[in-house]
Amino acid sequence: MSPAAGSNGVPPGGEDTSELLRFATAGSVDDGKSTLIGRLLFDSKQIFQDQLEHVEKVSVDKGIGYTDLALLTDGLRAEREQGITIDVAYRYFSTPRRKFIIADTPGHIQYTRNMVTGASTADLSIILVDARKGVLEQSRRHAFLNSLLNIPHLVVAINKMDLVDYDEQAYDEIVTEFGRWASKLDIHDMTFIPVSALNGDNIVEKSTNMPWYEGPSLLYHLEHVHIASDRNLIDNRFPVQWVIRPKTDEHHDYRGYAGVVSSGVFKVGDDVIVLPSKKETRIAQIDTFEGPIEEAFPPLSVTLLLEDEIDISRGDMICRLHNQPQEVREFEAMVCWMSDEEMKAGSKYAIKHTTRDGRAIVQDLRYKIDVNTLHRDHGATTLGLNDIGRVHLKTSTPLLIDEYRRSRATGSFILIDEGTNTTVGAGMITGTESWAQPTQH
Repeated sequence: MSPAAGSNGVPPGGEDTSELLRFATAGSVDDGKSTLIGRLLFDSKQIFQDQLEHVEKVSVDKGIGYTDLALLTDGLRAEREQGITIDVAYRYFSTPRRKFIIADTPGHIQYTRNMVTGASTADLSIILVDARKGVLEQSRRHAFLNSLLNIPHLVVAINKMDLVDYDEQAYDEIVTEFGRWASKLDIHDMTFIPVSALNGDNIVEKSTNMPWYEGPSLLYHLEHVHIASDRNLIDNRFPVQWVIRPKTDEHHDYRGYAGVVSSGVFKVGDDVIVLPSKKETRIAQIDTFEGPIEEAFPPLSVTLLLEDEIDISRGDMICRLHNQPQEVREFEAMVCWMSDEEMKAGSKYAIKHTTRDGRAIVQDLRYKIDVNTLHRDHGATTLGLNDIGRVHLKTSTPLLIDEYRRSRATGSFILIDEGTNTTVGAGMITGTESWAQPTQH
């Protein structure tokens, strides 16, 4: 099962000391992301002796006078050779309190698409700021993308404090400037931590070099930040991935509907409705790989068994009677463009939303946004690689949507080039307008 499935969820109101935290890292070039991740892995004893010996040997071969922990995360040959990151690298580690998945995203402006990909499922994001350089355009861009992606928690790690003699004033100036920019964005929880990834200050253990800082170390914050309440437990949404019909003698009458709980809490005995057919029924049983359970919540992978036989297929959605997503063919969304082929009005693509597939046409580009200044260019007619803009889309089949701010799972989608089968755009639904009337049956 995937890391998001099975026992990694936290029951509503409950606590699991091994719950999973997904976090993304971002920063400008040479801000020390790789070193910070390497330090986290090293100081929390998450690397093997042979890995450490290899890093020490390479450091010596390069003539570096210290063990370069950044080498622990240099998984791509191109990154080693060119000094750039060209993809999203995922790292896994755990402590007695939590499991972690790190999405190490590129800092270069030309890799906005990779940051969107890596951070789209994150519970928390770490933005690194070089204490010597202060808040750069890329820092502001990363903060905007965090806001756009609705990542619940943000940590601003002010790195290389050793190179400014652990000066409190240098730290305070960055906190003030970054906070001023963040106040223009929709960021709800932001924490500043002064660190030196190279020396390990405030990474795993509290630093004695900055007695003026009274907050937690980075790892302590990652272990204790409260994420269970970030999940939408109100709007019950269960997109059906596939229908399970074993057709064996032992399970002759078994008919289940498998998928991942997007939001809400489903319990045995709940009255539910199946969309788009609008057939009403009741949950008879909830199965998992480990066995039956009484209730399911995000992000569990489960199979729902219903009391009535209903014609249900992949792409349908099970939800509450009186709390349903909008069923529409037209909507607006913020789209991050990921292709060299420009997007413009009239362009047609395949669209994938939850487990439903269809086709979409771009009706209009409302505006393109400058992620460094937040300026909206209403005169723009195309979106190029790494551009972000608000787009009006019309689909061939009705989609069951929520606004992205309310539900990341049912408020997001991808656009696919049918000729090459590559993902060309990632979208976050901002809403529907008066012209987008619910589909009538």
